[in-house]
Amino acid sequence: MPIIECNTLVIGAGPGGYVAAIRAGQLGLDTVIVEAATPGGTCLNVGCIPSKALIHVADEFEKATHFATSSPVGITVKKPEIDLAETVKWKDGIVKRLTGGVGGLLKKNKARVIKGWATFVDGKTVEVKTDDGVETIRAENIIIATGSTPVELPFLPFGGDVISSTEPLDLDAPPKNLAVVGAGYIGLEMGIAFAKLGSKVTIVEALDRILPLYDKDLTRPVAKKMKALGVDVMLGAKAKGKSGKGLDIEDADGKAQTIPADKILVTVGRKPLTEGWGRENLVLDMDGPFVKIDDQCRTSMTGVYAIGDVTGEPMLAHRAMAQGEMAAEIIAGENRSWDKRCIPAICFTDPEVVSAGMSPDEAKAAGEEIVTQMFPFAANGRAMTMEAEEGFVRIVAREGDHVVLGIQACGGGVAELSAAFGLAIEMGARLEDIAGTIHAHPTQGEAFQEAALRTLGHALHI
Repeated sequence: MPIIECNTLVIGAGPGGYVAAIRAGQLGLDTVIVEAATPGGTCLNVGCIPSKALIHVADEFEKATHFATSSPVGITVKKPEIDLAETVKWKDGIVKRLTGGVGGLLKKNKARVIKGWATFVDGKTVEVKTDDGVETIRAENIIIATGSTPVELPFLPFGGDVISSTEPLDLDAPPKNLAVVGAGYIGLEMGIAFAKLGSKVTIVEALDRILPLYDKDLTRPVAKKMKALGVDVMLGAKAKGKSGKGLDIEDADGKAQTIPADKILVTVGRKPLTEGWGRENLVLDMDGPFVKIDDQCRTSMTGVYAIGDVTGEPMLAHRAMAQGEMAAEIIAGENRSWDKRCIPAICFTDPEVVSAGMSPDEAKAAGEEIVTQMFPFAANGRAMTMEAEEGFVRIVAREGDHVVLGIQACGGGVAELSAAFGLAIEMGARLEDIAGTIHAHPTQGEAFQEAALRTLGHALHI
């Protein structure tokens, strides 16, 4: 086959890769993007989007179950049933629409898509194994966007009843007993969803707390909800392997136990995909397990960039997207660098958890003198009308000038407040800016304003 020549080659069509290719095309760069699977990557196909679809269905099913027993709002229904196979079909339809949309956007912006597995020959040349043979691509600039994969435990290899975060999205029915290894955001999101769908869920976590990246104020409402759902949480416990009856563990007291489990969901983290694409043929500096980059996503090799999960934490789709857009603009000659003040992180548990910027402990560790207060949703009218009184909004600000350093929230639907939180921090807002902005009534967003007012010492509704 003839060699394909282009200005910009993107390897991987996940959120970072496809955004990079779209933006490169918009800027008039001759662009090729290579993807072994379907455009959209883990996030769109087997991660962010399908998991949130499943979580939505679980929430709706829980509501229906709630109304079938007793409800203070006056709604009664018969006992609901769940057809998970139909749920999966609906979820797959959403994924198909979105992946088709990505493909359409790439085509619209004249980015050529090649389906296959890319392997570096050198810093300018890549060979792609396709169904029709091997294509050779030579590019002036290459963006590595290979993403990440689930971490596999050697004593619990994936296969059969031991599953990663991918397989729960395609089950025909909720497992009677589900054991989840790892109490991070993926494990809790899936564990809570299946508990709502009727599974008996047990969470096994080696550390002494759930969601260890968040402070206890944020995770306490989540722990309370899990208890109400009947989820057993075993902290300080270590998974040991699979037996015929389920998951073998060592509990916090060092005693051996076996947890009944039809499925064992292992969610102990993700690792960057740095092998299998010819990294050994390059001279890339590494930062631990990640490809090392500078503030312009440049690697140690001229003309080779890297974005997204392969470059480090936080391994979030929206970080990858922002990096992809920036890398394309830098290749096109624009003056850009990574100067983001915060990357909001969201845990779609029940209730949801949002964190933007620094927590109180992180701010103190950075040497900041801070003021911080929270406003509870129990004092928010809109939250009351939504039966979502659990949780709060909290603001962390510098004591001297009241510049906002961080904003956190826990509550029903607070994921949608993350845009306001991120904007406030990026714009360098002070407490007075948030307190002085009229927030529509009745909304959950009022809790944001009230948190600022309370941090200033004069909350109005508490």
